[in-house]
Amino acid sequence: MGRQRLDEQELHTALKDLEGWSLAGDTITATYPFDSYEAGVAFAVRVALYAQRVDHHPDLLIRWGKVTVTWSTHDAGGVTQRDIKGAAYVSEVVRAQSSQGR
Repeated sequence: MGRQRLDEQELHTALKDLEGWSLAGDTITATYPFDSYEAGVAFAVRVALYAQRVDHHPDLLIRWGKVTVTWSTHDAGGVTQRDIKGAAYVSEVVRAQSSQGR
């Protein structure tokens, strides 16, 4: 379930509800700022633990002061509902951290 590539309309509709996420080729991506390298790594670990639980893993690029998360379902050749769910989870983590003052 959720492994069928979304068509253009489905993708654009889904992205409307995902603040900060954008389409980049056959992926969706978002970059989040952090006050320190450690805070970015802690965020990336939360995302990685979620990915392990759902057996669907994003690309994570950790740099000082920011982390980029990229979702795509490689065997479907693009973005699926699984990627949208992952992006929604990441967005919720960011909202929760922002409300706690990161």
